[in-house]
Amino acid sequence: MPKSALLPAAFSCAFLVLLLSPSPAPASTATFSAPIPICGSGPRVTCIVDGDTFWLDGNKIRIADIDTPEVSRPRCEQEKRLGKAATRALQGLLSAGAFTLQRGARDRDRYNRLLRTIHRGPINLGARLVDQGLARPWTGSRQGWC
Repeated sequence: MPKSALLPAAFSCAFLVLLLSPSPAPASTATFSAPIPICGSGPRVTCIVDGDTFWLDGNKIRIADIDTPEVSRPRCEQEKRLGKAATRALQGLLSAGAFTLQRGARDRDRYNRLLRTIHRGPINLGARLVDQGLARPWTGSRQGWC
């Protein structure tokens, strides 16, 4: 393998080890930086599903501290419009530079998605979506967007 290919391969391996390793500390972190596309109809490896869910190196991640409108099964036109806007906003935030995934008290949700908060330095990116009106703080249950 050429030396130029070793660094990205090593970074990906180290990232996956950090992301998937069980950790006794509730605040384990992993950092990632690369443009992330919105998911299409093909295999999902690294892409944005919607405003609060994305795939990263084959792992499905749910942003733990927010809830955004649905894009796959919206209940009304407003939810569909807001869901698409939240998806594009998350893509912009994650693609804008390095971000850190931080594990909280729970590692996975009932759908087996990894639960993580997302930070760029001291900035909580989920809170940015809330500030933009594209997400709500997660309170443990969904609220309507219609």
